[in-house]
Amino acid sequence: MGRVPIRASSRHTDAVSDTDQDHRNPLVKVWHLAARFVTSLPPTPPPVDDEVWVDDHLLAGERELWVLLSNLDRRHSTAVARRFVRARPEATRAEISGAILHDVGKIECGLGTFGRVVATLVGPRTASFRAYHDHEAIGAAMAEVAGSDPATVDLIAQRGPAFAALNRSDHA
Repeated sequence: MGRVPIRASSRHTDAVSDTDQDHRNPLVKVWHLAARFVTSLPPTPPPVDDEVWVDDHLLAGERELWVLLSNLDRRHSTAVARRFVRARPEATRAEISGAILHDVGKIECGLGTFGRVVATLVGPRTASFRAYHDHEAIGAAMAEVAGSDPATVDLIAQRGPAFAALNRSDHA
């Protein structure tokens, strides 16, 4: 898999929607990050039933990206995608793929759990930290190269009609 150029993310410049208002609350963000940290500690891969469920929703090129994620990120992506499907039962295969791959751009940052904590605290001060903060744009470009549907790419890039449901599912 070739490197995808790091581009400025719209994540930091777009207006915050009404569905995202509670995520700007510092206490909500701290709770979410603390929960993410605790669940990141076990190095175990996702359960087999999650692997099978993911396989049922990803195209071959998307699957190649997904298996590059750490066990932590694959467990997280599956949990988020399953919440997304419960919140949006009418979701298309392409939207479910976007939910599964929503953090795939984090492959480029090369940071582990502690590096991500530091990147979150200090901001995009290094190339790796910038890649972590811009993982949505990076992941969308990776998915596009992998042959993903435009709806998948849009969801990873935090766009489209299903994004509000994904955002809620990611921050649940």
